[in-house]
Amino acid sequence: MALWFVFALMTAAATFAVLWPLGRTRSDAGGTEATVYRDQLAEITRDTAAGLIGPPEAEAARIEISRRLLAAVDAEGTASVGSSPGFRRAVALVALIGLPLLAVGFYLPLGSPAMPDFPLAARNQSPSPTQPLDNLVAQVEQHLEKNPTDGRGWTVLAPVLAKIGRTDDAVRAFRNAITYAGDTAARRADLGEAMAMAANGVITADAKTEFERAVALDAGEVKARYFLGLAAEQDGRGSDAAAIWRDMLAKGPADAPWRPVVMAALARVGGGAPKSGPNLPALSEDTIASVQGMNAGDRNAMIHGMVDRLATRLKQDGSDVEGWLRLVRAYMVLGERDKAKSALADAREAVGTDAERLRKLNDGLKDSGLDG
Repeated sequence: MALWFVFALMTAAATFAVLWPLGRTRSDAGGTEATVYRDQLAEITRDTAAGLIGPPEAEAARIEISRRLLAAVDAEGTASVGSSPGFRRAVALVALIGLPLLAVGFYLPLGSPAMPDFPLAARNQSPSPTQPLDNLVAQVEQHLEKNPTDGRGWTVLAPVLAKIGRTDDAVRAFRNAITYAGDTAARRADLGEAMAMAANGVITADAKTEFERAVALDAGEVKARYFLGLAAEQDGRGSDAAAIWRDMLAKGPADAPWRPVVMAALARVGGGAPKSGPNLPALSEDTIASVQGMNAGDRNAMIHGMVDRLATRLKQDGSDVEGWLRLVRAYMVLGERDKAKSALADAREAVGTDAERLRKLNDGLKDSGLDG
């Protein structure tokens, strides 16, 4: 508060220095325009008496100076109406006292005069981008305690709670998000996933119900369909799970990021890794059998190895259009879009001017999401 008191004194001093001249009484003696013209008239009279100028010139000069004198007197009279010493003092006093009072009147309701000073170190320290997530969650929760119907707040909070392992709270938050922000397929799927997480990965009957509601709202909801397949697998219905996941692969985009996860799940339930077809290089029955017994890491490594061997073969003999198609699609399935584009460029270069092969290549990749 001592600092603010000093600032107030400095402001008052500056205002006083500016407004003080307004309150001073000004003397017009010898300093106005009318006084100058009167002196000129007296000087003309003296010059005429001394014979320095003739009567006609003197008369003409008197007329001109008199005209200017009358104009100057009228101007001074008009200006003095609103500039009397009393009026100027009143203006100065109102400004000197009123301006600080007006500033204080604005500051008290808008500012924080009772807030204590922050230490210099705290003021110089900028907010850390790595502020603990728990602190941010606590701030949002405090906000929601005061505003429990804030659907946007629940929508933001729910996935964060799930991420930090507070699954029961996440389930409650997702329910509130649905209640106050609207019922959507994505929110139902997220709620079902949070329920499964709270049950240590088991798709409970309540979680399954939420996934079914999500699919009812949007038949293409990927997360809900995947977990419904997982529920079928946990119930011992591997064929039903495989059917759900095969349908997802058949209808989903070729470059969907979830395809490797679904493919691994399909192989796990005996659906087999994709056989000869539009997505990956052909696999023998023995290879399919061996894939089913692998863990996800080994299985992905084997698939990448097959794709690399196919790419090497096509570089040696680029006449196999079907091979190029399998290679490009395999890269898209694995999420390696840049490699898919590079393989497509190599395929077009290898095909060269063969119009029939080029047409076959382009037709085979119309729905791949790549140009051409």
